[in-house]
Amino acid sequence: SNLPSPRQNVPVRYFIMKSSNLQNIEISQQKGIWSTTPSNERKLNGAFWESSTVYLIFSVQGSRHFQGFARMGSSIGCEKSQDWGSAGFGGVFKVEWIRKESIPFQFAHHLLNPWNDNKKVQ
Repeated sequence: SNLPSPRQNVPVRYFIMKSSNLQNIEISQQKGIWSTTPSNERKLNGAFWESSTVYLIFSVQGSRHFQGFARMGSSIGCEKSQDWGSAGFGGVFKVEWIRKESIPFQFAHHLLNPWNDNKKVQ
């Protein structure tokens, strides 16, 4: 790609990505792409360009598990994907899956989010 790489001197960022269903996560793991709502795009693109690495931790709503995590591999573009078959998603971006495994939230209950009133990470 001819795009400049993200800056290397800014801390790593982490985001919990909630999916409405497991099928979307399976598509992401197979194709190495993800799409989110337009309201999330500015925050993720900002993190991608301002951070050395952006990790996305995936969870299906109501599953009480994480389904794995990936590294954000590109900024979010304007191109949309028909893979999800649902209106309301924004542009597609690349993700590089690092771990594909169902992990119960209870294994992360010791992690608290200081930017969310020290609530448990889930």
